Amino acid sequence: MEPTVIGAWGFGSALFLLFMRVPIAYVLVGVASICSLITYAWRPGSDFIFERGLRPALALIESNAFDFIHSYSLSMIPLFIAAGHIAYHTRITTDIYEAVRVWLAKMPGGLAVASLFGCGGFSAITGSSLACASSMGRICVPEMLRFGYNKQLATSTVAMGGTLGSLIPPSVLFILYGMFTEQSVNKLFLAGVLPGILTITGFILVVMVWAILKPHHAPAPKDIVITNRDRFRAAVKGWPALMLMFIIIGGIYGGVFTATEAAAVCFVFAVGFGVISRRLSWEDFLGSMKETTFQTASLFFIAVGAKIFVSFVSLTGVTGAFVGFVEGLGLETWQVLFCIVLLYIVLGMFLDSIGTMLLTLPFVIPVVEGMGMDLIWFGVVVVKLLEIGLVTPPLGMNVFVINSVVGKDIKVHTIFSGVIKFLTVDMIVLALIVAFPIISLLIPNSMG
Repeated sequence: MEPTVIGAWGFGSALFLLFMRVPIAYVLVGVASICSLITYAWRPGSDFIFERGLRPALALIESNAFDFIHSYSLSMIPLFIAAGHIAYHTRITTDIYEAVRVWLAKMPGGLAVASLFGCGGFSAITGSSLACASSMGRICVPEMLRFGYNKQLATSTVAMGGTLGSLIPPSVLFILYGMFTEQSVNKLFLAGVLPGILTITGFILVVMVWAILKPHHAPAPKDIVITNRDRFRAAVKGWPALMLMFIIIGGIYGGVFTATEAAAVCFVFAVGFGVISRRLSWEDFLGSMKETTFQTASLFFIAVGAKIFVSFVSLTGVTGAFVGFVEGLGLETWQVLFCIVLLYIVLGMFLDSIGTMLLTLPFVIPVVEGMGMDLIWFGVVVVKLLEIGLVTPPLGMNVFVINSVVGKDIKVHTIFSGVIKFLTVDMIVLALIVAFPIISLLIPNSMG
């Protein structure tokens, strides 16, 4: 059988299994392993011989898994995840929310804006949008509802705030994208800073306009007295989170750290702060390590599966056939880019962000690279699209996490109704990133 036919069937099978909600790691490893065996065993013009395909297929699986796991740059993933869990247990992440909440308490919509900053800081430090939606949803949503906030505004704010961690470093999506496309993770982190700032600024504008047009949806508290001393104390509480962000962004931009070194320094700082401030107990530390081990193992299993899948795609030559097909259509660059954007938006409605990215990169990157597009800029576009997919109906993961946290009193469609208002801003920011690549490339291109 022709290898390209096997490759096409393999990709189609993987997509079908993912739509059937089979875990992505099993899909990637299973489909790639079986189809690689078939490719080696059933060569064009000959019969299927199982023994002929077994040894090379096993060698492909073994070598890819071993080489990937032993990658030095991969060590930043457990370090960042561990630093995020420690930061949560030491209340570094929640202090961001508390600090902004005090400063904006009298402002209409102030609690919602504080939630955006809290969620953005939490998801950036932990690198997990879903963890942010789960944890901050328990803190921010009840607080806003207690002060009479509209249910749509309260829930959609936290759902959207959790997506900010995809762009603001450290982002697991950027790390995986960088490893699979052989791009600098340092530059990817820095490329996400300005788009991340644009996004959170747009979200704040949505909240402010919402509060102005419908003041009863975001009433300003009247019975709270906040002094300058309270504001000063709140600002001081936020310094550990700012230090972590400075280590990552400032350290990388200044050439002091690589991304992996920044991850190690962040972990040491978080643990040191927790011990000195007596916020980190031995039980919390062990719990953080267990959570880190579980999350890292899950990510590594997915990443290894993706690496094997990429090798299988390369083996069958289906990527070359796909690139040739796209070139044969004679489309302009903007038309190809439009199709790619549409592809990610549609897949993001049904698949999780990591699965969408790892499944499509083997096909999309050769097309983008062949058309002369910058892969650092394209990485930001992809991550922004994946960020949008986290809240896009009908299967926006962040929305369902928020729904599970707040309980049955608030329906899923209520959260989606609020999210749509923010999605308008997301699409505008996406259009700006696509139309003006300098937004993404300004900071990484100015590195010393």
